[in-house]
Amino acid sequence: MKPFARADRVSGQIQKILSDILKKKIKDPRLKMTTITGVKMSNDLRLAKIYFTTSGSITSRERAIEGFKSAAGYVKRTLAAQLGLRYMPELKFFYDKSFDYGLKIEKMLKLIKTGNG
Repeated sequence: MKPFARADRVSGQIQKILSDILKKKIKDPRLKMTTITGVKMSNDLRLAKIYFTTSGSITSRERAIEGFKSAAGYVKRTLAAQLGLRYMPELKFFYDKSFDYGLKIEKMLKLIKTGNG
């Protein structure tokens, strides 16, 4: 069994800390219904791709991205204080489309099952 790479451990820590920050410390209404679904780190720990989902429409997604951009400095400082890394990775935020895709597939399967498709 292959042990976890350091990037995997750090991404798990970032996801946990960032979820806690969103829940308890950030008061931005654009980020109120936002959930962190995953973090992927580059092997050199210089880049963290943070995936999120939010309830609502496309405009709420865009507003959430703007909210993350405005809170990026605070988030990065808070993460740096808790992680203790030599270099704090650059944070990039992306909407996680996998949930939307799953809902689309589920609707298609229901249509097929009921015979309407």
